[in-house]
Amino acid sequence: MQRGLALLALCLAPAVPALAQSGTQAQAEAIVLRPLSFFKVNDLDFGDIIPSASAGTVTIEPDGSRSRTGGVTLAGDGGEPARFAGLGSFNRQVNISLGSNMIWITGPGTRMRVRNFEIGSTPTAILSTTPTRFRITSPLGNYNFPVGGTLEVGANQAPGDYSGTFTITLNYL
Repeated sequence: MQRGLALLALCLAPAVPALAQSGTQAQAEAIVLRPLSFFKVNDLDFGDIIPSASAGTVTIEPDGSRSRTGGVTLAGDGGEPARFAGLGSFNRQVNISLGSNMIWITGPGTRMRVRNFEIGSTPTAILSTTPTRFRITSPLGNYNFPVGGTLEVGANQAPGDYSGTFTITLNYL
């Protein structure tokens, strides 16, 4: 009898007023690959740098490590290699090459050169306009690879955002 009254008391308890709610939107994305294709996952980013009265370089290795030479100071932990992914077929050979062995990036100051593009492979390989061959080793045919490079920073380089593009070409054999 007491158990029934307790249940009844819970059912008849007054409703608690709803608290204020707010919402926001986010994006959802997907890439559906067709066989023998590839896409860019992220861009080559040299991170934040501080120039000086002396020229220098910033290098992003395919493994993500960042180094400098000359009068450049690395600021923060930024910087990452470009990353590409794709879908082929198991054991298929692929030739990879660059559209150009170097590019210029532009911004508010003097343009800067990017050179020595390097693909993350075992062992790593310098990319050039001459194709480098690799084999797809995943049984599912999927693959991904990072690409690093070296940025030449001028003496007294003007602050600001600099950008440019480079082309990677894959030929499935």
